[in-house]
Amino acid sequence: MMTGKTAVLYRMDMPDHTCPYGLKSRHLLRSKGFTVEDHLLTSREETDAFKAEHGVKTTPQTFIDGKRIGGYEALREHLGLSTGKGTSYTPVIALFSVAALLALAVAWQAGGPLLHLHTVEYFIAIAMVLLGLQKLTNIESFSTMFLNYDLLAQRWVPYGRIYPFAEAGAGVLMLAGSLIWLSSPVALFIGTIGAISVFKAVYIDRRELKCACMGGDSRVPLGFISLTENLIMIAMAVWMPLRMYAIG
Repeated sequence: MMTGKTAVLYRMDMPDHTCPYGLKSRHLLRSKGFTVEDHLLTSREETDAFKAEHGVKTTPQTFIDGKRIGGYEALREHLGLSTGKGTSYTPVIALFSVAALLALAVAWQAGGPLLHLHTVEYFIAIAMVLLGLQKLTNIESFSTMFLNYDLLAQRWVPYGRIYPFAEAGAGVLMLAGSLIWLSSPVALFIGTIGAISVFKAVYIDRRELKCACMGGDSRVPLGFISLTENLIMIAMAVWMPLRMYAIG
């Protein structure tokens, strides 16, 4: 696909603004072996004149062999790289990997064995907190996406804004092993509603949706992972009171 090793790049680099996508385009071109003719647009007037001359609305703009490729995403596509717009499980893998490492860290600090049932409990509780935090970073966007499939939120819209607090709060209490009489019913409630909602949307209605589990800009498809998340939350909600009762 690459027909030359010299690329011409036009990007904004003003005293009060350096275009990040221009820097990313330059780095990408160099990493692919291109010699980059780096042209800086150092004023708003110069940038506007460039856009008018080439009939484009944005910068940066890359040219290879005299042909305009376009902006950063168009450049990635030209080079055969992902544009980051399709389905991605990377956020889920990252979140649960961090949750697992944190669970091991907590178990290590507690002085107990790493491979123990307590570590699994830590992992689930920490994952709940991290998932709740993901939703809280943009609660408005999350609650809007949540309305696509959650049965309770569709009947009572404020539930979409309450859910992240309930999930994160239940996770914190379970991690602390405190107020299980409160955290377990909360986790059981939201997990059950979530599992039913996902099952209906995916396996009965056959809808292709994005899961709001990773927040409002999620590219994770609604399906098995979403259902498993809710089922694990239900299992944790049932297990914690039983364990506390057995200890008591």
